[in-house]
Amino acid sequence: MLFGKKKRRICKLLIVEDEPLVAFDTEHFLREAEFEIVATVDRVADAIGVIRDGHEIDLVLVDISLTDGSGLDVAREAHKQGIPVLFVTGDCPMGGQDVAVGCLSKPYAQRDLIAAIDIIEAVLEGKKTKRLPPGLRIFEKAA
Repeated sequence: MLFGKKKRRICKLLIVEDEPLVAFDTEHFLREAEFEIVATVDRVADAIGVIRDGHEIDLVLVDISLTDGSGLDVAREAHKQGIPVLFVTGDCPMGGQDVAVGCLSKPYAQRDLIAAIDIIEAVLEGKKTKRLPPGLRIFEKAA
């Protein structure tokens, strides 16, 4: 197909967000953008359970401040399983660069989250990244 859409490498997402409206909005617009949402959870324990259950996940979107702990714990487990992580948070964590590809600062526009996912896909494929959307930081180790 000459002018068809490029096949995405990142299709299946795990959303870890404890703010219900943010979680709902994120899930809704990512579905509209044709991503598959494996699960949307609001607790560290639930996220780790989804990761350990062997679900096929291409990227974890995780907030840092969760009601039962830190999104860093989720990122560490995803990293152990070889699943890339993007922090979506108001404050990028110290030490996050060891277990994640990058960090997108809240608040962000929906188009910026989509652009961040596209850039992470390019980074994972070893391509040079274009201009980053506002609030996105790609960690040196990943780039």
